[in-house]
Amino acid sequence: MPKMKTKSGAAKRFKVRAGGSIKRSQAFKRHILTKKTTKSKRQLRGTTEVHVTNKASVHAMMPYA
Repeated sequence: MPKMKTKSGAAKRFKVRAGGSIKRSQAFKRHILTKKTTKSKRQLRGTTEVHVTNKASVHAMMPYA
């Protein structure tokens, strides 16, 4: 049986932590930033965890992570 392939787009966007949780970057921070408040832009910095409801689909895209 051939090896399963990792989706390259998912590999660029997600990292699996040692505890099993999946790290992702924040959305809504790329463009149209002039109408967003400074507070909302500041809170979009950094990374966050993938929600529990989406965890299975991310694991399916990255079978060896």
